[in-house]
Amino acid sequence: MEFEDIIHELESNQNLDNIKGMERFGIKTLKAYGVRIPFLRKIAKTVGKNHELTLQLWDYGYHETRLLATMVEDPGKVTENQLNEWVYSFYSWDIVDQACLNLFDKVPLAINNIPIWAQAEEEFVKRTAFSLIAVLAVHDKISSDDYFFKFFPIIKNASLDNRNFVRKSVSWALRSIGKRNIVCNQNSLDLAYDILEMGSKSSKWVARSVIKELSSDKVQSKFS
Repeated sequence: MEFEDIIHELESNQNLDNIKGMERFGIKTLKAYGVRIPFLRKIAKTVGKNHELTLQLWDYGYHETRLLATMVEDPGKVTENQLNEWVYSFYSWDIVDQACLNLFDKVPLAINNIPIWAQAEEEFVKRTAFSLIAVLAVHDKISSDDYFFKFFPIIKNASLDNRNFVRKSVSWALRSIGKRNIVCNQNSLDLAYDILEMGSKSSKWVARSVIKELSSDKVQSKFS
């Protein structure tokens, strides 16, 4: 499937009602077709991995073409300039999360940038750091517990950020680490209680969301 074919498919399946629904979920839709993720995944499966097509899709600038770009990019061909261009142009939480889920967790350059992005002023750059930690905690079956514990200081620090899309990703990161195994669970809960004592509105929200899930019967039953 060529670039022009993809654009034709997206235009033919444009859905204005879906665009309104996206907006209700806090997704920015300045340039969007209202095409859902499952439809994009079908296109991505047909396309396979294609670096040149990825760049075309990203540069086209529509919400769905950028989502699709995260699905068809070859992780081994992501450059540092490309990575920075993408991350610092993120404008919506769903593009951040799809980039992490579909691509960044397989790109060492991205993983190495977690500490840098975690200190960023830009809301969606900062979200990228913690969304990527969350995805790695689920997808990475090889790294040790200590590998994930090294993220605890930046998680604790970022829990003070009261911006909605940052604090949600911080909570997601710690909850994901805490569901890896019983040791990760106990250490994550300990951190959550430390965060709770920090006293800010945001840190309390993060801590309580983590404690609620990680101490739940559903999660605890996985370790018994």
